[in-house]
Amino acid sequence: MSRVARRVRRRPLSGFKACRNCHLIVPDDTVQCPNCGSVDFTSEWRGLVIVIDPERSCIAKELKLTKPGMYAIEVS
Repeated sequence: MSRVARRVRRRPLSGFKACRNCHLIVPDDTVQCPNCGSVDFTSEWRGLVIVIDPERSCIAKELKLTKPGMYAIEVS
């Protein structure tokens, strides 16, 4: 049996957008990023990581995240 890998395009969380500067995910009605102050957002993002304790998280250190929050892995 041969399996063909298909790329599935999934929509990001409905009602949320990502900051293009710091990748923080915020509700759609947010005007300014509470993390970095940017006003440049996109609804085109992929992947999600939730950081609770950035000081102890090896993933947060790898992604250079210093504040707790929900972050997009890839932002367009």
